[in-house]
Amino acid sequence: MLSDKMLEAINEQINKELYSSYLYMSMAAWCDAQQLSGFAHWLKVQAQEEMAHALKFYNYVNERGGAVKMKAIEAPPTEWDSPLALAEAVLAHEQKVTGMIYALMDLAQEERDHASISFLQWFIDEQVEEEASVSEVVGKLKMVEKTHGGLYMVDKELGGRVFNMPTGVTI
Repeated sequence: MLSDKMLEAINEQINKELYSSYLYMSMAAWCDAQQLSGFAHWLKVQAQEEMAHALKFYNYVNERGGAVKMKAIEAPPTEWDSPLALAEAVLAHEQKVTGMIYALMDLAQEERDHASISFLQWFIDEQVEEEASVSEVVGKLKMVEKTHGGLYMVDKELGGRVFNMPTGVTI
């Protein structure tokens, strides 16, 4: 069974994961409006991943005998100055999420909640992958920021991303 403190923290994380999904859909909408369909696709996949993360936390709470409490989701921004600014915002957001996951792990360790420690390790590993992936996109955009052909190529590449449901996530 989860402690009240851990349950509250995980319920808050569910909200943050849903916000992340909402944020990435807002970013995708902006990209679609800019005729950047590859970026939009990449962000829609990112949104699906965040929804899967929320479901993973949701299922964990239920497995541990807790109650999921849904909260209002904050409205995300809707405008960015450029594809590079948008990608940098994604990176900053993922770094913020990493900090939230670390705080959950710190709480699990403080409470000696070994099941949550084991569960959260997956998210720590996932955040390493998330930050590396977005950092690569930022790097590519910096390389091509002065060339329209380069932006076209990055957009085309991002359009090939495929969503893979994480193991153990059920709807």
